[in-house]
Amino acid sequence: MKKIIHWVLIANGGHAKILPTEKSTDLAKNQSKPLIFEFDHKRLGEIMSDKPGRSFASDGSRRSSMEYSSEPEKEQEKQFAITLLEELDRRLKAQEFARLTIIAEPRMLGTLRNQMSETLKRVVVKELARDWTKLSCKDINVAIEKLQT
Repeated sequence: MKKIIHWVLIANGGHAKILPTEKSTDLAKNQSKPLIFEFDHKRLGEIMSDKPGRSFASDGSRRSSMEYSSEPEKEQEKQFAITLLEELDRRLKAQEFARLTIIAEPRMLGTLRNQMSETLKRVVVKELARDWTKLSCKDINVAIEKLQT
């Protein structure tokens, strides 16, 4: 009988781990090394070094400040999510895993849901809106066991 490989994705806007295991509660016993992804998050000041400027009113000599037309930090997170999902799609097609649990910071979880392919959605068995990126595999295992009791 073939083992069903279950992967756990743990992510926030700039860091992610993919932990391969045979079941979601077996992370601490897992001998495989996690896949680590890090995104070089740029601070808002580095992205938008120039102020958006000022505009003149159509009548008179009044001026007003303009606002930025995008949210660059959210765009960075979206690009990171797309990178993660592309990697997961590629590995799913290669049959490296059959089930996926996603544990992600709430905003990142929403971004992942919005960008996820239908193929990948079909293998997601559980989602949890938490930021566990700083936890060790052992601590993640303990946290998952607490959730299941």
